[in-house]
Amino acid sequence: MRPTHSLLLNALLFQLGWLACVFGAQQPWLLSLAALCLAVHLRLLAHPGEWRGLLAVTLFGCALDSALLNLGVFDFAGASLLLPAWLTLLWALFASTLRHSLAWTARPWWLGSLLGALGAPLSYLGGARLAGVELPLGLWPTLLLLGAIWAAVMPLAHGMMGRSRAA
Repeated sequence: MRPTHSLLLNALLFQLGWLACVFGAQQPWLLSLAALCLAVHLRLLAHPGEWRGLLAVTLFGCALDSALLNLGVFDFAGASLLLPAWLTLLWALFASTLRHSLAWTARPWWLGSLLGALGAPLSYLGGARLAGVELPLGLWPTLLLLGAIWAAVMPLAHGMMGRSRAA
């Protein structure tokens, strides 16, 4: 597959998976579509050993969002201490972009920080609205907090994906 086509396919799979995940919060059968997007990525696009980075970023992201959940930043329907499956799957889909359609944000590091600070809060806001997630701290405090966190998350996530290359 041509490099441009693989980047476009990766971005398309992520966007389709993102939608399936956030709508899957209300319609769980859609999570199978999100899982299919991840499976297609792994089958057609993933580099050898990339699964290690996907796993590392997914576990990191789940720990981060679990901490934010337990600190009262998010309120998912059905009060639980654990993240819902759709958000876990969303972290894996995000990780699948880091060596592909979002690879350009790895260097210089500030590109990833800038994208994280601006893009991630908007993604969370859209996801929260579609998935019925409450933001108990209020809109602006939540967006500012997520922007600050994600300014650090993007370079960290790229680092995790980079280490998976050598493993």
